[in-house]
Amino acid sequence: MHPVALSVMDYVGPAIGALLFVAVMSLVAEPTRRTLNAIILAGASGVYLSGGFGLWELTYPVIGAAIGFRALRSYRWIGVGWLIHAGWDIAHHLWGNPIWPFMPSSAFGCMIFDSMIAPWFLAGAPSFLKRPHAAMRAAGA
Repeated sequence: MHPVALSVMDYVGPAIGALLFVAVMSLVAEPTRRTLNAIILAGASGVYLSGGFGLWELTYPVIGAAIGFRALRSYRWIGVGWLIHAGWDIAHHLWGNPIWPFMPSSAFGCMIFDSMIAPWFLAGAPSFLKRPHAAMRAAGA
């Protein structure tokens, strides 16, 4: 597989998706936010199982499961896991198969998305938005 020509939307779309992801996850209460994201991270380790690298594809899910287990207790591990996943994304963009066969730039987009959400997790996944019912409680409603 050779890298495909990229358009502006191949950069902008995943960036907007990452910002929306952080905004929505900011609404999820703790400790559910950390647990949910650790599970999402572990699940994402299997997206490339037919990604064109043969038996090598089995190494990342093993690494991803170990990181996902650590991530159950640490946002930093979630951030590290997304950075490692971004590296796997770029390898697939350059030499493997895309995540979505109908979108040749999907591995590249995933790399943009993962690289943008990782710093948020490395910073401890602070909430940028208040949950609506929590704001109402604070206002005395």
